Amino acid sequence: MRATPADRGCGRKAGYCPQRKRTNPETADTKSRAGRRAVDYDEWKELLASAKIRDGRLHDARHTAATVLPILGVPERAVMGLMGWSSTAMAARYQHMVDTVRTDIARQVDGSIWRADETPGAQNH
Repeated sequence: MRATPADRGCGRKAGYCPQRKRTNPETADTKSRAGRRAVDYDEWKELLASAKIRDGRLHDARHTAATVLPILGVPERAVMGLMGWSSTAMAARYQHMVDTVRTDIARQVDGSIWRADETPGAQNH
């Protein structure tokens, strides 16, 4: 039977195992110049601590930014430039649907289907 990360004393997920070795060092080349970023791990952790924000991975912050920027009305091309994406397909990986967006969409659809003086399901004679 194959040993799990928990069996090796690493917790539930292998990604959080302190014994795990990094196989892709930061010095490795990226696919394109747009993919290169210069943010040091220690600087990120210091930034979180000084802002009194809970500890988190820099990668998780990319997901948050990719989700929040369109909500703030930032144009898709600008989001792509900021995130270093060359195609909109990357948005599917990073952007997440949040409840506030669902609620806003439902409100817009509701307003476009029924007039303010009508109620859904009411019969007009």
